[in-house]
Amino acid sequence: MEPEIQERIENTVRRILKGSDMEEMTEHKIRKQASAELDLDLSEPPYKAFVKQIVQSFLEQQVEEEEEEVEEERGERRKEYDDDGDLIICRLSEKRRVTIQDFRGKTLVSIREYYKKDGKELPTSKGISLTEEQWSAFKKNVPDIEKAIRKMESRIM
Repeated sequence: MEPEIQERIENTVRRILKGSDMEEMTEHKIRKQASAELDLDLSEPPYKAFVKQIVQSFLEQQVEEEEEEVEEERGERRKEYDDDGDLIICRLSEKRRVTIQDFRGKTLVSIREYYKKDGKELPTSKGISLTEEQWSAFKKNVPDIEKAIRKMESRIM
């Protein structure tokens, strides 16, 4: 399929999708309407697959945008990444943060101290990185940890 035809199909299908009631619209109806507008039979296998791909992409984009709107309404923050591309889950203090990182093909939850150098925040050796299994074991025991903290605090007071 020629790039020019692909672009025409994509633009037409997306325009139809944007103006449609998604409760009523089907992929077949979109293909039929686009076929009529483009004077092109989009029911042929390569065109049909291409239209399906455009529709799926459009729907995924709509879901992402709706999720972002919900996050904004709830006041939730946007995802933040550090200079290494690791997802910052939260900042515990000015120098400490929790990140999710990939290290040699393993996902790690890293709780680490950082320092600034040349305008970048870099990790120190002070901290801990937990594998998924270790994180699960830790998470499972959080209620016991909280209970022990409350018990210890009640002794101090």
